[in-house]
Amino acid sequence: MTSLIAKNTDCVVHCSRLAEYRFPFGAQKTGGYVDLYIDASVSVDEIVLCYAYGLYGLSYNELRCKKIESVPNRYGCRLRMPAEPGLLFYWFCLRGKHSDIESIVDPQYHELLYRKHEEDRAYLYYVASWDGDDGKGKFAFSAPKVGVDEEKYPHAFQITVYEEGFTTPDWMKGAVMYQIFPDRFARGSDFSFEKMESTGKDRPERIFHEDWYEDVDIDGKPETGYLACDFYGGTLKGIAEKVDYLKSLNVDVLYMNPICEARSNHRYDTADYLNVDPILGGKEGYKCFSSIMKESGIRYIVDGVFSHTGADSRYFNKYGRYEAPGAYSAFTEGKNSDYSSWYAFRRDENGNVVYDSWWGFPELPNTKEDDLSYRDYILGPEGVVASWIRGGASGVRLDVSDELPDSFLREMRSCVKKASSGDGLVLGEVWEEVTTKISYGSYRDFAFGRTHDTVMGYPFREALLSFLRGDTSARTWSLTMEKYRENLPDQMFYCMMNLISSHDVPRAITMLAGPPDPGSREEQKKIQLTKHMKNRGAALMKMAFALQMVYPGCPCTYYGDEIGMDGFRDPFNRRTYPWGKESEWQKDMLSAFRNLSELRRKYEVLRCGDVEMIHADGDDLIFGRILDEQGKDHFGKVCEGPKKILCIMNRSDKMRLSVRLDEDSNVVSTEHIPDVFSGSGETKCVLSSTQQGRVEVRPLSAIVYVQV
Repeated sequence: MTSLIAKNTDCVVHCSRLAEYRFPFGAQKTGGYVDLYIDASVSVDEIVLCYAYGLYGLSYNELRCKKIESVPNRYGCRLRMPAEPGLLFYWFCLRGKHSDIESIVDPQYHELLYRKHEEDRAYLYYVASWDGDDGKGKFAFSAPKVGVDEEKYPHAFQITVYEEGFTTPDWMKGAVMYQIFPDRFARGSDFSFEKMESTGKDRPERIFHEDWYEDVDIDGKPETGYLACDFYGGTLKGIAEKVDYLKSLNVDVLYMNPICEARSNHRYDTADYLNVDPILGGKEGYKCFSSIMKESGIRYIVDGVFSHTGADSRYFNKYGRYEAPGAYSAFTEGKNSDYSSWYAFRRDENGNVVYDSWWGFPELPNTKEDDLSYRDYILGPEGVVASWIRGGASGVRLDVSDELPDSFLREMRSCVKKASSGDGLVLGEVWEEVTTKISYGSYRDFAFGRTHDTVMGYPFREALLSFLRGDTSARTWSLTMEKYRENLPDQMFYCMMNLISSHDVPRAITMLAGPPDPGSREEQKKIQLTKHMKNRGAALMKMAFALQMVYPGCPCTYYGDEIGMDGFRDPFNRRTYPWGKESEWQKDMLSAFRNLSELRRKYEVLRCGDVEMIHADGDDLIFGRILDEQGKDHFGKVCEGPKKILCIMNRSDKMRLSVRLDEDSNVVSTEHIPDVFSGSGETKCVLSSTQQGRVEVRPLSAIVYVQV
């Protein structure tokens, strides 16, 4: 209702994305200045800027806007950003005589004004428009609610205030990432099934697959049920031996799921932080892997699981599989353990042992991250994280970052930066919009320069898949991503992990072209993509690759996505890579991926060039990456190669998109021509030096246009 309460919605205007109303654009450093302006062609006594800032608690304030004499109907003020990183929310309040404010509002809503305000004066608020958010505002009868425990409606405009001097590793900005689930990527050339069995014989619940190509287990052993304890024997040596394959994909950075010793195949139930799982090759295998990665020029980051350990671990040792007593026997039997203070135990009313665990899973006991002995073990000078960095890792991905205290995360950042001479990466698992993430009753210190360098881009994934599926329009995608860009610090924005699949979500091709999730694992296992689904899915995946490679940030590919591996949730999204059994359509996808990732390697503008949204309407999406007139990127670096590259996408399966470009690769016009989806899509790169170019994009296809 509030978007329609005014007779003329254009009588008051503020747009957070236009320099004439807010300057500078986007997130701001602490202590910087922001100019805010609002146009009001109505009679009011005053326009007041209302704002609230902080992180763990908000301070509410007001500042009267001044009339800007040089611009008709314009009011404005300059606001100095807080000295502490956090969030700054703002909105405007129009105050005046009842009759003047009443003249703005549609007559059917006059009663709301009378009911809410005193007789001689009335207030009307100008707040952020959330639905179809283009940075402009709308009217509301009440002020925005921005507190942690408040319903966020009406919405406020937002400025993210980050620590002055916040930087992220240059090697990560615009890098091509590749995620590997170690057990399922590749066996080493020295693989022995008997050796794998003997290495894991200390845990009888494990299942070992001799056939690399057989499907994943969903039953477990009869005496245990499903425990995610089936192994195929992928190793670090297997990954290292595929280094030429990774280089052919133009991979800059590997992200590996946990490699520490653990009971399960996913290894998020850490058993020993300082020992690489023997099934993966142990410490010697890790040293060899690290050496080969360094020689190849491919960096890698490891997965750190610090909110919990495994119950079957050196630290908890619930099942007595480790020689020294763990915290469990320290509590139940009174034994001495170095780890007894890491966990929270108690007995219930029946005398049963109870301990805090991750989401109630008894196999994943929670750690007490505020325990100083635990912090020293993980974050100390000789601790776990420092040893990983010294061993060759370029950074750490933090599992469930939102379940780690902010103080722990700040110390984590300090540890990584110190161990890496300032060049290490801290990547967090955060699923929601990172700047306004709330957990444990507070806004979290995730995107302000004191904890993470970057986070996993699940909002990017959702926006991209929704657009390609046809759930949302190109305009919705464009507005969503512009809001994303507006809220993130530049240093973080250019190294966001822009993923379309991961080990925690269904495969992208299944989401784009597969049937709905049937629910149970038994039903999921039966699903196979039809030929039509594969053809359509391959076309949409190639479009996704094109968008990933051209949009700012780090395009991240989950192993096998480059050939269209399918599957619903765990464990079907964790099948083995089908080496030597790729079909022709998968080889075609792989070729397209290589060509597109080569562009990211070859053209510097795709690393840190600015982004420009050019045309977004229905099925048509055109955006570009640009350098300035001096050939400099967003951070002022002079770049070689073209100054502008366009990504032109046609989601329609019935119409061809014809785009006319001028000599500077500016879009002059677009036209739709009847066509039919060919069954494969024609996503590709076009190099052109023509003065007047016309680019035609077939249905379900994309073209990356490079003027040379």
